[in-house]
Formats: sequence, structure tokens, C-alpha cells
Amino acid sequence: MLSTAMDHLKSQPFLVLLLSFIGFISFFKNSFIFLKWIFITFFRNSKNLKSYGSWALITGSTDGIGKAFAFQLAQKDNLNLILVARNLSKLQQVSAEIKAQNPNTQIKIVVLDFSGDLSTGIQKMKKAVERLDIGVLINNVGVTYPGAMFFHEVDENIWKNIVKVNLEGATLVTMAVLPGMIRRRKGAIVNMGSGASIVVPSHPLFAIYAATKAYIDQLSRCLYVEYEHHGIDVQCQVPLYVKTKMTSRVASIERSTLFSPSAEKYAKAAVGQIGYGGRRMPYWPHSLQWWFASLLPEPLLDAWRLSIGLSRRNDKHNIY
Repeated sequence: MLSTAMDHLKSQPFLVLLLSFIGFISFFKNSFIFLKWIFITFFRNSKNLKSYGSWALITGSTDGIGKAFAFQLAQKDNLNLILVARNLSKLQQVSAEIKAQNPNTQIKIVVLDFSGDLSTGIQKMKKAVERLDIGVLINNVGVTYPGAMFFHEVDENIWKNIVKVNLEGATLVTMAVLPGMIRRRKGAIVNMGSGASIVVPSHPLFAIYAATKAYIDQLSRCLYVEYEHHGIDVQCQVPLYVKTKMTSRVASIERSTLFSPSAEKYAKAAVGQIGYGGRRMPYWPHSLQWWFASLLPEPLLDAWRLSIGLSRRNDKHNIY
């Protein structure tokens, strides 16, 4: 039987054999990628984040994904928390909510307005966390446009604030926390990226926001390579739409769905991916959306994103 099969193969034209071989290799590669995704998404155990250190620092921790991260890290990994945000009363409220569910969790709060005096704020944060064993940093704070705008329409104060909060904020907080991780030779840093700069080839009418998130992605990749040998895992996490106040305002997402999960559902998936690789899309339905987007021609995706942006821009003008 084997000899018959070999004779049949020998009788085939070279081009047919070459195409068959390429098809087999492609099928094998894609099957391996799919099975690996299944394992990573549904079966791989999450890391014990307390092995990085007993404290986690979360920026933008009073709302949305940042708040959900804080609850997850306290509940799942029994980490003590440093909550960083600009509103003292909201920080105290979130702290009380977490303590009510996790009485043994130690919590420190740091009031820091990332749109204000960053130098003074970062120094205050450094002083507050002196001698703490910070094992996990979640760089979550971020802002975007108040609505879809062409580049030339964006007010100077708006775009400077986006650059300051999204870019400078993450950079300075990482610089403040990283030396302690280097000394201890362990740590995990999570920077919140965005599908706006990675999944789609362009994000028209939100150009400056997308550009700052592209910076976060590349910064994370470089730091992942630079500090891996120090025992520090740096990761850019890439969410698509998650139901938060920000997406409700700019994308009209008013309720959670399979593809636009609640912040709590997203954070649960996100915590499980910390420490695994330089870039991750933790929430599995978002991964499916990314895969489908990768199959489409870039001009089609560009036109689609532009049409969505124009629709939201027109809706805003109609409202106001």
C-alpha cells in the first residue's frame, strides 16, 4: 500500500507536489496556532502574582478597568494595593469597598492628577511607596478625545492632555517603580494598550489617542526585551471595546455584551495573562475579532473605521 502511494506521488507533476506540500505546512502551522490559542485561553494556569511581590500599584484605579483590576488582584492573588487616581473621595470609596470584601488587604491611596503637575505628583507617589515590595504595576490611566474629531479640529489643550496622561504618565510611573523591581530581580508591569493602534491599521478621527497607544505598545515590547533577564515581565495588554465610562461616551456602548464585556469580566481574563509574553489580548472574544480583522484588506478596514468615526462625529453634532 505504501509503495502504491509512493508511485502515485511520483507520477504527479512537480507543481502539484509543491503546492500540496505548501498546503500541508500551512495547515499544520495554523492548526498549531489554533491549539496553542485554545491552551493559552482556556487551560493554562495563571501565575501566582504574589511571587513577584506583595504589593500592586494601579493607576486610574477608581473607575472601569483600573478599579476592576484592583478588586481582582486583592481577591484572587491576595495582593496589597496602592491605588492611584486624582479624586480623593473616589479613592477612599473604592478602598472601603475592597476592604469590605477583603478585610486583610492593606491599601494605600495616592492622589495624583496625571493631567496636572506630574513631576510633583510622581515624587509624592515615590515617597508613599518607599520600601514597599511592589511586585505588580498596572499602568491603566488613560484619556481620549471627548468625541470623534479630524486632526485639525483637536484643541491644543485636548491633545496635549492626551499625550501627557497616556504617554508621559505611563513612562514616569514605570521609571519610578522599575528600580525597585531591578533590585529584587522580579516584577510584572502591565501597560494598557488599545486595539486602536494594533488591531486596525488606522483609527481615523482619534489619531492622537491611537498614536499614544502605539507608543505604549512599542515601549512595552522594548522593555520586555530589556528587562526579561532581570526577572521582570513587561506586557502590553490589548483590549478592544470594554464597557466603561470612556467607551460609553465616545463609542455609545451602554451595556456589556459578548464582544464588549464589563470591566470586571475583562479584568478577570486580564489578570490570568499577566507574566505571559510581551503582548496579550486577554479576553478571548476580542481575539476572535482580531483574527477576523487580520483577514480583511487594509483599505477596507480603513474605510470602515472612517465611516464609524464620521457617524459618531455627525451624531455628536446633531446632539449639540
